[in-house]
Amino acid sequence: MDRFDRQILQVLQQEGRISNQELADRIGLSPSPCLRRVRALEESGVITGYRALVNGEALGLTLMALIQISMDQHTPERFNHFESAIGEIPEVMECLMITGQSADYQLKVVARDMASYQDLLLNRITRINGVTGVLSSFVLRRVVDKTAIPVL
Repeated sequence: MDRFDRQILQVLQQEGRISNQELADRIGLSPSPCLRRVRALEESGVITGYRALVNGEALGLTLMALIQISMDQHTPERFNHFESAIGEIPEVMECLMITGQSADYQLKVVARDMASYQDLLLNRITRINGVTGVLSSFVLRRVVDKTAIPVL
C-alpha cells in the first residue's frame, strides 16, 4: 500500500459518495489508475463496503447504552449461541468480546427511551441462554464519534 492508496482510503472514509473524477483530482492521479486502485482495495478486502451514516436521534433513538454481559459457561458453543442471538437484535449496534473485565461481552445499544431499553434488556437480551449478568451504563454525550480508521 503506497501513499496513493492511503490517500484514497482517507478521502473515501470521509466522502464515500465522491466521484472517481474528483477523487482522482484530489489525490493527483488520472481517473483510470485511480479507479483501478479503488477496485483493487475493494477486491483485497481493505474496502469492505459503502454506507450512509444515519442520525439515530433524528429517528427517535435518543438513548444509548453500553451493556457488559457475563456468560455462565466459556465454551465455543455457548459463545456461538450468544453471538448468533445478539446479532438478530436490531438495537444492538456493536457487540465486542472483551477481556480484562468480569464481563465477556460489551454491547452498544440504542433505544427510543428508558421503557424501550427496559423491554430490550429484560425481554430479549437477558433471555438469551447463558447470560448470567448484565451491567448497564448510559451514554450522556458522545465526545468522540468516528467511523474512519486511521490510515498510517
